[in-house]
Amino acid sequence: QVELVESGGGLVQPGASLRLSCAASGSTFRTLAMGWFRQAPGKEREFVGAIGWIGTTNYANSVKGRFIISRDNANNILYLQMNSLKPEDTAVYYCATGARLGGPADNLADFGSWGRGTQVTVSS
Repeated sequence: QVELVESGGGLVQPGASLRLSCAASGSTFRTLAMGWFRQAPGKEREFVGAIGWIGTTNYANSVKGRFIISRDNANNILYLQMNSLKPEDTAVYYCATGARLGGPADNLADFGSWGRGTQVTVSS
């Protein structure tokens, strides 16, 4: 079981940038697809983006061109660089583990272990 801890959230103004991090335990991180999801108050958890074990990426249309996912396999860290933030990006952001040797899936059911989330608030 991989344990995940997100960090880097905060309160920012529209148009600002934030970088979220997700630290993973264990030695299997490099073989796992990883994903970012978010959940706003009163809404279902939704896909943000994912990265396959070989580095291929996939993004939700709502963040494509603004968000970038990357991974540091040497240090077991997943990143989400968020640029040009909008109020509608406000949510709790979660990282999750995907399939071993998997691609960048976008279905919540394809992800197993989850972190506790980090709050991102975009407001003027």
